[in-house]
Amino acid sequence: MRSPRTVLEQKIRERRQTLEEFTEYAERFAREHDEPGTLSLRHLQRLITGRGPNGQPLGPVRAVTARLLERIFGLSIDELLSPPQCDDETAELRQMLDASRRIDGTLLDLLRGQLDSIRRIDRQLGAVVAYEEVGAKASQVEKLFTHSLPGNTRQQLAVILTELHTLAGWQALDLGKMHHSWQHYERAKHAARETGSESYEIHASAEQAFVLLDLGETEKAVAVLGAMQRRASSGCPQLLRSWLAAAYGEALAAHHQPCESLGAFDDAAELLRGESIDTGGPYVVLNPVHLDRWRGHALATLADPAAVEVLSRVLIELDPNLTRAETALRVDLAVALTSVGEGNALQTEVDRAKRLANAIGSVRQQRRLSSL
Repeated sequence: MRSPRTVLEQKIRERRQTLEEFTEYAERFAREHDEPGTLSLRHLQRLITGRGPNGQPLGPVRAVTARLLERIFGLSIDELLSPPQCDDETAELRQMLDASRRIDGTLLDLLRGQLDSIRRIDRQLGAVVAYEEVGAKASQVEKLFTHSLPGNTRQQLAVILTELHTLAGWQALDLGKMHHSWQHYERAKHAARETGSESYEIHASAEQAFVLLDLGETEKAVAVLGAMQRRASSGCPQLLRSWLAAAYGEALAAHHQPCESLGAFDDAAELLRGESIDTGGPYVVLNPVHLDRWRGHALATLADPAAVEVLSRVLIELDPNLTRAETALRVDLAVALTSVGEGNALQTEVDRAKRLANAIGSVRQQRRLSSL
């Protein structure tokens, strides 16, 4: 169907009427509202084109006919006979569809590179610096994703969008914005369903369980992480399965199940020792040092004296550029020292942890310190 030539033609189409049906309606309207104007089909056909016979200018419209049309549509006759303006929303939709069609491998690599750069900023400087940038990037990618058509490009955009929202979810949690964190994980799970890999949704759901842990809903967190482990038992990357086992171990520690917690960390270590571990799938940071740090956190939660030795060793081995990880580690060490009554060493670690937590804006760690 060709585009409408006048606003009058556009309005008649919007009413879902043929020209014959509209002329009949106009005649009834004139009778019912005591309008003297009439409108024949031939006259209407000329009016909707905005031109007279043989393409000549239309000329003035009879006043009674103009008044009839103006009363029906609530627009002046000049407006009705003018060319329709392009609908802003329609134009924007076309622009976004066109932009999404132009996405190629180079642009996808650029978006991945930007995500990696934001991750590095987050690791070193914290969410207080990187959170807004992640949100802006997620909004940009979401626009491209929602206007892309099914296919490989849409899947790749879904992966990037999922990763952005999981990162934003963790950052929001660190900033003490638990409701925002939950919503980011919901968006991550929604995008993950179009990645073509179940592992992305499993990872997003598992990270969301940490919001439950921070809310004190330990039983629910254990249930979610246990379910995610079962879903990942086959077909998911081995690194992710190791990460899930460790996450499950943390939840079990928070739920005061020490034997089950340490058993989960043993499972994580066994999976991490694989000779040809598959690192594909969602982004997770896990190596032997990080796993020991995680185990140390669980031991500190359980008030196990072994936590001090484990965490002190990890503090020596940890990459000094990982500021957020160091902050959490020093808070864990302070918790562990509290359990064993090491007053002097405790104050030193608390002071260091406070400085780091303040520097990166970690409300989450500040709250843990204030509870000591």
